[in-house]
Amino acid sequence: MRLRLTVTQRALAAGAAAAGLLIGAFAAGGARGDAATLPGRAVAAQAAPGARITVTGTGTVSGTPDQLMLYMGVQTSGSSVSAALQRANRAVSAVTRALARAGVRGSDIQTSGLSIQPNYTGGSAIPAGYAVSESIDVTLRTLAAAGTQISDAARAGGNATQVDGVSLNLNDTSSLLATARAKAAADARTKAAQYARALGMSLGPVVSVSEQHPAPVLPMFAAPSAGRAAPSPVPVSPGSQQVTVTVTAVFALG
Repeated sequence: MRLRLTVTQRALAAGAAAAGLLIGAFAAGGARGDAATLPGRAVAAQAAPGARITVTGTGTVSGTPDQLMLYMGVQTSGSSVSAALQRANRAVSAVTRALARAGVRGSDIQTSGLSIQPNYTGGSAIPAGYAVSESIDVTLRTLAAAGTQISDAARAGGNATQVDGVSLNLNDTSSLLATARAKAAADARTKAAQYARALGMSLGPVVSVSEQHPAPVLPMFAAPSAGRAAPSPVPVSPGSQQVTVTVTAVFALG
C-alpha cells in the first residue's frame, strides 16, 4: 500500500525533522558546557606569553677574622701651641717606633687626624692653654701578636695615649663570597620552583640576576683605657664573622 503525502503534509514533516536536529545540537552543546564546569574537574594552568616570576635568594657563610684595625692616638696639652704640639709629636713618634719594633710594617701605620684646640677657663676670652690630638690607624695582620703590639703601643704613648677603638675583619673574603653566591643562587632557584609548582606551571630559564650584599658587621672588643699602661698583652678573641649575599633573580614561566 502506497502512502501519499499532500504538499501540506510534506512541509509539516520537514519542519519536524529540522526541529529535531536543532534540539539535538543544543543538547550536545549543553552537555559539553556542563562537563567543562563540573566541580573538581582539573584544568591545566597555562602561563601567558612572557610570564615571569621574581624571587630573592640569600646565602650566608661564616669565617674567622684574620686582621685587626687599631684606631689610636695621643692627646697632650701645653701653655702654647708649640709646647703642646711638641709633646704630641714626641708621644706619637714613640708609639710608632714601638709598633715597628713589634713587627708592624710602616705601610700599615697611617696618620688619620690632627686637632689643635684652645682651652679657656673662668669665662676668659684668652686661652689658658692648648690641647693637641694626633691620631693613627694601624693594621695588625697577625692576630697572635696583636695583643702584644697594642700593649706596647699603649705603654710607649704613656699617659698621653688614647685608644678610640678596634675592629676585626677578614682580609680576603673572595672564597667566602663565592660560597655565599652559590648558596644565594640555589636559594633563589628553590623558591622559584616552589612558586611555579604551586601555580601549576613549569619553571623556565633565568632571565636576569642582580646582586646586593651589605658590608659585614665587624665584631668589637674592649680596648685599654686611655692613659693607663697595659702590663700584659691585650686579649684578642677573633670570634667569627658572617658574609651574606642577596640576589634577585627573574625566571621565565612555562
